[in-house]
Amino acid sequence: MIMGISTLMIIGCATGGKPSFSSEKTGAQLWGENCVRCHNAPSPAAFSDVQWETISMHMRVRANLSGEDIKKMVEFLQMAN
Repeated sequence: MIMGISTLMIIGCATGGKPSFSSEKTGAQLWGENCVRCHNAPSPAAFSDVQWETISMHMRVRANLSGEDIKKMVEFLQMAN
């Protein structure tokens, strides 16, 4: 038990106190679930690949999304436009 708590403390310190979980969802699922929580989700064709990268940097901070989730969403949007 002591070893288990020590391991958790080390992992917590290594990740800045936040556990790191990766989403098993696809970029399309993440886009559909996260974007429409606050606004209408634009069509993937509405913006260029570069514009989606810029938008994703803004929305990562604003929606508190993980880097991995944003990467999946951008890959989906760039493939779909």
